[in-house]
Amino acid sequence: MRPVLIMAGREFRDGIRNRRVVGTTLLMAALSLTLALLGSAPTGTVGASALSVTVVSLSSLTIFLVPLIALLISYDAIAGEVDRGTMLLLLSYPVTRWQILAGKFIGHVCILTLATILGYGAAGVAVGIANGAAEQGAAASFVMMLGSSVLLGATFIALGYVISVVVWDPRTAAGVAIGVWLFFVVLYDMALLGLLIADQGKSITPTVLSVMLLANPADIFRLLNLTGFSNISTLSGMAGLSAQVMFGGATLVIALVAWIVVPLSAAGLIFARRQI
Repeated sequence: MRPVLIMAGREFRDGIRNRRVVGTTLLMAALSLTLALLGSAPTGTVGASALSVTVVSLSSLTIFLVPLIALLISYDAIAGEVDRGTMLLLLSYPVTRWQILAGKFIGHVCILTLATILGYGAAGVAVGIANGAAEQGAAASFVMMLGSSVLLGATFIALGYVISVVVWDPRTAAGVAIGVWLFFVVLYDMALLGLLIADQGKSITPTVLSVMLLANPADIFRLLNLTGFSNISTLSGMAGLSAQVMFGGATLVIALVAWIVVPLSAAGLIFARRQI
């Protein structure tokens, strides 16, 4: 366990010194504060608290921003070390490849967690100070959004590791990472929507639709945050979908964790067998 923690500490310190990480945190804080302050304007009309509106806005932002950030900090985790020749130096120490991978993963997740808490936490604090108490459930939905954002980021970090151990050229790995982001965040839902329109409800039942949504971690995050609370689902316009989904919050969390474990295990197996 000690080599894993040492590797995690190394990755975390390198990340903190990295300008990209600092810029990412500032970007998340700026965007979340902007959405929180601008999004609270219509709350008096719709009868919802500013915090609930903020959760809806930040959930939509997270689906696009967090996976991209996660892939950008992880796609060269292994490929970059191999390209720079430092992987051979790491392997000369009494440390296994699994320990290297686990340590890097923990370090990157800690970096993303810090950026998420500081970035989104600033919006939560600002809304709380400006608007006072929120309606029942708003604080719980905000905490759920923070935690599931970290899980979503960890999912795409694990996917980035798969890319990094398969494609050892950092430039090619970067292109593949962008392609993975486009597929899960944009193209998958467009294809699913087209399929639903073409099917006209003939073959795709609510159960089939729920299973298809589980095949995309971004959709799991969307379901978990935009349909899990009645006040949030009404604001997000997903109350109808909420009634169709066959899985509860616990199942969705387990599915998101599985999206972390399976790609990370696959990356570990591939990395353990590849010759450097």
